[in-house]
Amino acid sequence: MKAEAQRVTLKLPATADFVDIVRLNLYGIASKMGFSYEDIEDMKVAVSEACNNSVLYAYGEENGIVDVFFEFDDEELSITVKDEGESFERVEQRDGIAALHDKDLDEVQIGGLGFYLMQALMDDVNVVTEEGKGTEVVLIKRLTKSEERV
Repeated sequence: MKAEAQRVTLKLPATADFVDIVRLNLYGIASKMGFSYEDIEDMKVAVSEACNNSVLYAYGEENGIVDVFFEFDDEELSITVKDEGESFERVEQRDGIAALHDKDLDEVQIGGLGFYLMQALMDDVNVVTEEGKGTEVVLIKRLTKSEERV
């Protein structure tokens, strides 16, 4: 039977100084869930990329707010990073699969490489960008059977 999901909410200034607070909260939640050290480190990198996209692209020189939601149960952890700033272009995927192997380095948009990293480190990554409403990045990591607490 699946346990009821719990939710932790953070509302932080969209500055690089506060990304470590998100990472610390992630560590606490993920370690209590029973994720391995390696999975926690992967998630910390992915959530840092999501937060950095909000910090770097959403608000420009203006001050803004980033909302971070951690939702978790016995099976998975979902991390949502949401801003209400300007959206940014991300690297487009061809046929639903992101690939850089057939591009020269000067053809790659550096700002979008964080999405490739997030996709490589997490089980699911969903990005929703609405004009005038900001960007929402949802990162999902499932707890595998070998990682579950006894």
